[in-house]
Parts: sequence; structure tokens; C-alpha cells
Amino acid sequence: MTFTKIAGSFCGALLILLLGKWAAEELYHTGGHGAEQSYVVETGEEELEPEEAVVPFAEVLASADIGDGAKIFRKCSACHKVEAGANGTGPYLHGVVGRDIASVDTFGSYSVTLSEMDGDWTADNLNAFLENPKVWAKGTSMGFNGLDKVEDRAAVIAYLDSLDD
Repeated sequence: MTFTKIAGSFCGALLILLLGKWAAEELYHTGGHGAEQSYVVETGEEELEPEEAVVPFAEVLASADIGDGAKIFRKCSACHKVEAGANGTGPYLHGVVGRDIASVDTFGSYSVTLSEMDGDWTADNLNAFLENPKVWAKGTSMGFNGLDKVEDRAAVIAYLDSLDD
């Protein structure tokens, strides 16, 4: 009998709590009662979003710091080597700027996407690839997510370009 009284009091307290919560939500409910505004105050000015000045990648690359590129390249060094002919999980990157895409003969595990591409690893191609490899070369086996900042990409490309003569 005592257990039934205790269980009943907990159930009653829970019921009072839930009813109180429901009543408070109905009383203070501030949700919209329609999809349109009642009125609009015209100020005569349009809200303009500030446009970002787009700097050409060639200018960013020209001002890139090779030392910063060497630091940022540490993310890449887990899979890529900069010594000529020294492949890692990925192909070596010595002389990659200006080299044909998927042209390292000693590296045999290029993804189908890269091996079927024509063209060179120009600074612009490298920039697009390093921004998001999976978007630029759909189906690539490279697991790197990319570098968000254009300055970081330019620094890495300048560093890689400085390695060969």
C-alpha cells in the first residue's frame, strides 16, 4: 500500500509538471501566425552585401612566402615526398609545377580520374586541386580535404615550384 501511494504521488507530480509546461507554452507562445509580415517599414535604402574583392591567383602566387609553404607542406609530407623519384603513398612532388598530370612512371597507383586527365599541373590547376581534390578530380583516391585559404595554396605551390631548377 505504501509503494502504491509513493508511485501515485510521483505520477501526480509528473502530471502537474507536464500540465504546467503545456500551459506556459500556450501562454507565452511567440511563433508566427502566418507566413507574411503584417507591415514593412520602407527606409529607402537597400541592404547591400559587401562584395569581396577577388584578387587574381597570379597576384597571390607572386606574393606567396616559400617558407610558409614549407610549413604548410608538412600536411602533405605524410603521403608525398619532395625528392625526385621518392614516391610515398602518393607520387613525388619534385618538379610537379608544369609536369603532366599523372605522369610519374614509377608511381603506379593513380586513380582512374587523374590518369585519364590531359594537361599539365599548372599553378591554376594545382590551386583548384588543392582547394578541394574530391571536387576538382571526382573519384580521386587522394584522401586530403584541401586547403581553404588561397594564401596557403599559393604558398605550397610556390614552395613546390622552388624545389626544382
